Amino acid sequence: MQVPTIAECAHLMEQYEMLPNIRRHSLVVARIAGLLAASLQGNADELPEQKLCISGALLHDIAKTPCLDGSCDHARAGAAICLQHGYPEIARIVEEHVILQEHDPDRYQNGVFTAREIVYYADKRVRHDEIVSLDDRLDYIIEHYGKNDSRLQQLIRANFAQCVQLEGFLFKFLDFSPAQLSQKIHGE
Repeated sequence: MQVPTIAECAHLMEQYEMLPNIRRHSLVVARIAGLLAASLQGNADELPEQKLCISGALLHDIAKTPCLDGSCDHARAGAAICLQHGYPEIARIVEEHVILQEHDPDRYQNGVFTAREIVYYADKRVRHDEIVSLDDRLDYIIEHYGKNDSRLQQLIRANFAQCVQLEGFLFKFLDFSPAQLSQKIHGE
């Protein structure tokens, strides 16, 4: 498995001209993903690799900047970039950070989480570079991406319902609550 180092991720962020605000967002998502993966150690059955979670989080929005104009799907474009650079595992994380392809509550209740799920969840907890609740993030996404389209808003809500379910299972295997995530990251 090829996992880029943090330095390699930083180089790719530079190469693909990731805007500073998107970079800050990605850094917070990476901190959360790393914390979750490390905190699952000894508590869950099958553990996602911490380095894979961190690198996937750093690169999850690698194509966000060129796609801001609406000309492309940043998750798919980002996956293509990661494949081009020889990181197929990272590509799958990037491709699924908006919508998971395999939501599996049976696996979650057994304490089995993948890096894709960890990064997907971590991304949903960060608005810009601030850690927020899933409800706050949902409100933001509906407001900014819902386009006053009830069908699109319904799809966004369904995606978040899966994320809420994932959160419930995930935190059964952690020694802190979703509400304590920010203080764990910021050492408060």
